[in-house]
Amino acid sequence: MRFWDIFKMKEPHNPEDDFKVTVTELSVTVVLPKGKTMEIEWDKIQVIGLSNTDQGPWQPDIWLIMAGNGQSCVIPHGARGFDEVIERVSKFEGFDNHAFGLSMCCTENAEFILWGSKSNLTGFPAEVK
Repeated sequence: MRFWDIFKMKEPHNPEDDFKVTVTELSVTVVLPKGKTMEIEWDKIQVIGLSNTDQGPWQPDIWLIMAGNGQSCVIPHGARGFDEVIERVSKFEGFDNHAFGLSMCCTENAEFILWGSKSNLTGFPAEVK
């Protein structure tokens, strides 16, 4: 029996549930809640980061951001597919697991570079700001 069943309550809706993530051998695609589609091919990624906001729990507050060669993709922590993408990109040579851990503990507005060059931050999409 789940916690919500005890009180005959409907399980709460998380905003991260509205993001549809598809992972293939070539790319990751995310359909945002309003229907916009973002996609990036694995071999085009130049920078991977996490952007933390102070908007949780009512809005996603940790965003995985991948950008490069004019492509970008954002995935909120908690969305189905987030863990699969992290599992894959954490195998990139030079991936900063320490920065990942710091981001997961952060409750303030901050950005963490996990892989790649800071100079590619200009490719971060406005959807996260």
